[in-house]
Amino acid sequence: MTHRIWLITRREFLTTVSGKGFLIGLLVMPALILLLVFLVPRILTSRSPQVQGEVVVIDRAGDVLASLRTQLDPATIEARRAEGRRRSLERAAPGFGQAAPQAGGPPIPALTLVERGADTDLQQQKDWLARQIPGQRHLAFIVIQPDAVVRGEGKSDYGTYDLYIAAGLDDATVGVIHEGLRLSLVGSRLKASGVDPAAVETSMNVERPNPVIVATDGQQKSRTGFNRALPFIMGLLLFIGVITGGQTLMASTIEEKSNRVVEVLLAAVSPLELMWGKLLGQLSVSLLVMAVYIGLGVLGMFQFAIIGLLDPMLVVYLLLFFLITYLVFGALMLSIGAAVNQLADAQSFMGPIMLLLIAPYVMAPMIGQAPNSTFSVIASFVPPVNTFAMLARLASATPPPMWQVWLTMLVGLGAASACVWFAAKIFKVGLLMHGKPPNLATLIRWARMA
Repeated sequence: MTHRIWLITRREFLTTVSGKGFLIGLLVMPALILLLVFLVPRILTSRSPQVQGEVVVIDRAGDVLASLRTQLDPATIEARRAEGRRRSLERAAPGFGQAAPQAGGPPIPALTLVERGADTDLQQQKDWLARQIPGQRHLAFIVIQPDAVVRGEGKSDYGTYDLYIAAGLDDATVGVIHEGLRLSLVGSRLKASGVDPAAVETSMNVERPNPVIVATDGQQKSRTGFNRALPFIMGLLLFIGVITGGQTLMASTIEEKSNRVVEVLLAAVSPLELMWGKLLGQLSVSLLVMAVYIGLGVLGMFQFAIIGLLDPMLVVYLLLFFLITYLVFGALMLSIGAAVNQLADAQSFMGPIMLLLIAPYVMAPMIGQAPNSTFSVIASFVPPVNTFAMLARLASATPPPMWQVWLTMLVGLGAASACVWFAAKIFKVGLLMHGKPPNLATLIRWARMA
């Protein structure tokens, strides 16, 4: 019996993975992910030329231009961007800010600041901005108001600046100019008030430590920020693995039944052997798909030097809960394939099953945000959503106690056993049935008869 099941499993696996549709579907999504993660930022950056040109500054406040030259210096801009990347990664993954990538983003513009006197005619400078000379690009025209650094008498607010830009100047360069002006004005205002800007920056900089979770089984560092994405990623992988094998399982069963191939197979094997062979064959296909996506995820984490954030046990839990979820939904889809004669007849049964599959996948990020709420705990023990819920809780910043994890597995295995038992009953009766598609009451009656 075991040998015949193995033969059917191997046939099901090889038939599926050797098809062009499967190979294309398996490779297209990873290729798109690789394109988005690794190639697109480099392509966009490589095609963006560096902006070079002149920026006229009329400093009517008298104290801003020197600071502005420093803030718009390419080295200062690059240091500011590197610090921004470091802080972004630190917020997403505390403790890994020093691993922030030092490349990326649009090219740093090379801006030449040209000073004009406070009494310069504005219309003349606007004409200069509109008049573009080959080899000497005019980018912008800045007028810093007299009270931009020291408030005017009787006024509670500071003045600001006026910015005129040339047609076609990109938003990134405009943003660099605005940021440079903001930092220059803030620094000049602090100096005018007798305050050291460096001291203010130091006093405002409060490093966010990595929280430490203290539990009865010890303490561990949380992965704040990174955990916000993990529940969604785990739910997505679980969904992809189940839907890949489950739908193929149903479609191949319907096709073999409508083409009378199943009658030939039943002459050599029992219905139970055929069912287990098909179930395990598509399970192997789903595991192959999941291995590809998990491998891509690990590769991406190596690329961004954050592989240390991933707990290896989370991958183990993913595989365990996938096996349980696959047996539940795979058995249900297999029983539908055995009961109907055409793919169109299966749509009425597939609606509720797809709802049960999509709903927990959609709820996984919400459960990950509140892993210990009453709803999350209850959902962890209600099949078939329990595997999604528990996996989302395990991927959160505050994992549940181990007794809940083991209880979820036991409940999931009980649900999987019931679904496989139901599928075996339907398989015995429905494979050789033809004619009007059955309803749910008929399926229950078949299960009681077999």
